[in-house]
Amino acid sequence: MPLSTAKTVLVATGDIEQARQLMAFLEEIGCDAEWADTAEKAFNRLDDRLFNILIADLTVSRRRDGRRLMKIARDRNPDVCVILLVDKSEVGAATEAMLEGAYDFQTAPLNLGKLQAVLERGLANQRLVMEQVELKRQLDEQYGLRNIVAKSRQMAQVYNSIRQIAPGTASVLITGEPGTGKDLIAHAIHTNSPRRDEMFVKLNCGQLSETMLECELFGYTRGAFTGAAQPRAGRLELADQGSLFLDNIDRMPVSLQERLLVVLEKREFRRQGDSRPIRTDIRLLAASNRPLEVLVDEGAFHQELSVFLKETVINVPPLRLRREDIPLLVEHFLKVTSEEKGRPTPSVTRHAMDLLLRYDWPGNIRELRNIVEGMILTARQGQPLDVKDIPEHIRQTTAPEVGEMRIPTGTPMATVERIVIEETMKVCGFDKERCARMLGIGLRTLYRKLKAYES
Repeated sequence: MPLSTAKTVLVATGDIEQARQLMAFLEEIGCDAEWADTAEKAFNRLDDRLFNILIADLTVSRRRDGRRLMKIARDRNPDVCVILLVDKSEVGAATEAMLEGAYDFQTAPLNLGKLQAVLERGLANQRLVMEQVELKRQLDEQYGLRNIVAKSRQMAQVYNSIRQIAPGTASVLITGEPGTGKDLIAHAIHTNSPRRDEMFVKLNCGQLSETMLECELFGYTRGAFTGAAQPRAGRLELADQGSLFLDNIDRMPVSLQERLLVVLEKREFRRQGDSRPIRTDIRLLAASNRPLEVLVDEGAFHQELSVFLKETVINVPPLRLRREDIPLLVEHFLKVTSEEKGRPTPSVTRHAMDLLLRYDWPGNIRELRNIVEGMILTARQGQPLDVKDIPEHIRQTTAPEVGEMRIPTGTPMATVERIVIEETMKVCGFDKERCARMLGIGLRTLYRKLKAYES
């Protein structure tokens, strides 16, 4: 029966009959196999090509070169499946080789059924490793710095802060208005830290009652309260060795803040209903929409916890203060949303982009993404997104740009007319009827001229 995936195999043995038997068997199960009858040839083949499987004599040319071959093969491919061919007198040495990374060893006569089972196990492990590598790549792409789309000076400072902070162990407080992407910053810190292979656990403190928040944070034992039919691990337990991100920590009740501070100081806690302490090693990442020092003055936040959290602070600027990032974000959201919906990525007209640039975005990046997604869903396919595709509340509330027009002497009249029409469109918030009235021309005339300008 063929292996699930054909793989490359190097057979290194000086036993001609054994080599013929192995080569025929490997061809039968779908492997791309090569044979080297000396250690020197085997070493050369390992230098020339990457092999997934190595089947080698433990003793080659009267020397124990099988283990050297294994070392070189593992240097080339750390997950290579190595099977050693040994005499009965070499079983002890073969066992030592397994401790060094060999999958198995076989003595004559070969058990081909067992050999195939070992190969399947080794290849399955390789597939698992590759899946983990791919998953890590996807996580890096989703949560790493590449997903923080920006070019502004303010966001360049945020990038630098992430790179400096991520390798450390200090807690991090991420501040900024709602929708600025504080969760992406937290993910990026974790992904670029030594804890990246451990859990990133998130808890939104602003969405739960005090009782539910306590259950989610600390967990509980069976029978701890009415309805607790089964024990449950809390986020502090799940995040052990990893990172715990507490979003909207400014909404956490003061009583729980005090308990959290004790956990951070003693590195242990207790589930509800249990007297036994549980050790935990977490890196705390937290986000707040409001200044903690103001909350401390109001008695709504624990002062010592505030000091602990502010070991390192990253402030994420609102979108209205970094408008140069808007075109990049629009392009990014257009591409992502179009791919998700299976549609071609539309372009955006200059007038539409100008309107998006002048809107203040009180909901920040979250609002921008929602608007772009809605524009794609409602727009006509194959047509660029225009001002009419932008929601009415944005068109009505965006302040027009009013100012003088400076037109150089000698500018052709056709160019003068175009400049006047386009600037008046901006002042009117791209309301064509209003623009036509202000210019004293017919609406059909305005439509005709605008269409000509776009061609």
